[in-house]
Amino acid sequence: MNGPSAVATLRKVPVRSAVRWLIVGLIAVATVINYIDRNALAVMWPEIAKEVGATKDDYALLVTVFMLFYAAGQFLFGRLFDMIGTRLGFALSISVWSISIALHSVTHSMLSFSVVRAMLGISEAGAWPGAVKANAEWFPARERALAQGIFNAGASIGAIVSAPAIAGLYLWLGWRGTFVLVGALGFLWLLPWLFVYRAGPDKHPWVSDAERRLIMEDQAGQQRADAPKVSVRSLLAHRQSWGMLACRFLLDPIWWLFVSWLPIYLAETFGFDIKQIGLFAWVPFVGAMLGSLSGGWLSGRLIHAGHGVDRARKLSISLGCVIMAPALLGAVLANQPLLAVLAIAAVLFGFQIAIGNIQTLPGDLFDGRSVGTLAGLGGLAAVAGTLITTWLVPVLTRHSYAPIFILVAALVPLSLVALWWWTGPIHKLDRNDG
Repeated sequence: MNGPSAVATLRKVPVRSAVRWLIVGLIAVATVINYIDRNALAVMWPEIAKEVGATKDDYALLVTVFMLFYAAGQFLFGRLFDMIGTRLGFALSISVWSISIALHSVTHSMLSFSVVRAMLGISEAGAWPGAVKANAEWFPARERALAQGIFNAGASIGAIVSAPAIAGLYLWLGWRGTFVLVGALGFLWLLPWLFVYRAGPDKHPWVSDAERRLIMEDQAGQQRADAPKVSVRSLLAHRQSWGMLACRFLLDPIWWLFVSWLPIYLAETFGFDIKQIGLFAWVPFVGAMLGSLSGGWLSGRLIHAGHGVDRARKLSISLGCVIMAPALLGAVLANQPLLAVLAIAAVLFGFQIAIGNIQTLPGDLFDGRSVGTLAGLGGLAAVAGTLITTWLVPVLTRHSYAPIFILVAALVPLSLVALWWWTGPIHKLDRNDG
């Protein structure tokens, strides 16, 4: 075919842009930066502790301070994102956390460390409700878990690169110079973010009609920015909200156990120094990255095959839990560092399959101006569970880490009970239930 008829035919072919994937890619990069920043203290702690005269209990205190303010930040930024929007919310969050991590360079005592960890915790928390809200604004139901998986993969990539990168920067600049350098990364990210992001596909000049129709293809994907804001009391009037909160409360301590304590576990169990930590501590997070992408792909595949959102989410979460529990017991039995990090990689693979689908639930259950709030409440529940295990770590690991691994393994079947018994059917509550 050639001539005018060929041109006419080509004009009928819809042009499909991919702005939504550019946006989730930017959010994933922000998450990489987020995890480099938060993991820097853990990687360098064996040497920092010597310089400032700190103990393992002092480290647990700093983790607790971070988590308490992280919990507050989840709720604060969840509401803030619903009020000022995703674009400005992310800009505020990453600006404050970049300043906070750079200020670690001027600390000299546990008090000053506590202050900057508090600032870091409250500001870094904004990334998660912000990502869930952006996901709800820009993706249909069948792509939402994959988009969340890409975002979560950013956390895993950040954890992968942080251990060797921070170890290398420490050997070059020392711990104070390292904190300054990683603090600059967030401000570099702000430039493309402010240029690219808009509040939804209907307001973005780069979005083609084909992409806009895809995003709005079904009611589950039609996230209305002008939807009425639902009060916290109304959100918590639904069993689905409580089931999601219970899953976050029970499962998130597993992730934070390894994010906060893996370098110290390697140092105490296998006698590692910072260089050796840098060589091994990234391995488990490869498993996490693969789990993030696999869980998102699986859920979307199930929906594409004709399963409802309820069944797709629950089957994917259950698969992740089935992988997690035995892998945790395998970590208990590991007596060599390579076997240990491989077992932990399997744990985090299963965790990310599950958590990526759990984190999509606010967008599956509510519309527009309620998504960030429920996501923030989910983060609050996650921190509440994590705080309990944080203070148990120094008590239960006096001789080995086996007791804490067994404890968190026991949380996995409880999360399945919360998912299948408590959560109830996953569907749009603010449309179907008023």
